Amino acid sequence: MSITIVWHGHACFEIRNSVTVVVDPHDGSSLGIKPPSAKADIVLISHKHFDHANGLSYVKKNGTIVIDKPGTYDVKGVKVIGIATYHDDSQGAKRGPNTVYAFEVEDVKMCHLGDLGHILTEDQANALKPIDVLMTPVGGVFTIDAKQADEIIKLLSPKIVIPMHYKVPGLDLPIAGVEKFLSGKTNVEKIQSNVYTLTKEDLPKELKIVVLTPP
Repeated sequence: MSITIVWHGHACFEIRNSVTVVVDPHDGSSLGIKPPSAKADIVLISHKHFDHANGLSYVKKNGTIVIDKPGTYDVKGVKVIGIATYHDDSQGAKRGPNTVYAFEVEDVKMCHLGDLGHILTEDQANALKPIDVLMTPVGGVFTIDAKQADEIIKLLSPKIVIPMHYKVPGLDLPIAGVEKFLSGKTNVEKIQSNVYTLTKEDLPKELKIVVLTPP
């Protein structure tokens, strides 16, 4: 069975098959972009900042389960691991905590780094692995930047990387675009849509970077 990944802009993703998981829902208007239009069975929130949590009302429905802290969960048949990390490189002193989530849908292991602000430790990386699809911030300023994202990709060895949390048209945050992250890379596939569909069998043997079009 295929999995549909929908990028709702910034760090908000919808991962959908028989169960719909939404991660880090923003409200759109406070960022200058469209709000998410999904209805989630499970919502994962990496931290409570407005651009990652204020859109909860847009994606909730009756029975939605919200996970917003580290731990191990089994919800509606989806296994979720939340690892405690920081939003900065000063152990949370500047911007507080951040939860990195790994979860499995149709035998495909997803990982969303939230607003990670530092390189993962080996223990953190090992707790998350193996990873098939990694959603990583690349815009810097408030999170890891392009160079640090490359280091984390080496640590986690995913099959597919989807960059997020970077400057797009309309976005009212002083972060970098995706270009620096893509510079010099030949394994890049640009999708003319914010929707990407795959199955376990579609996973490449070599790392592929998939760049989605903002909604």
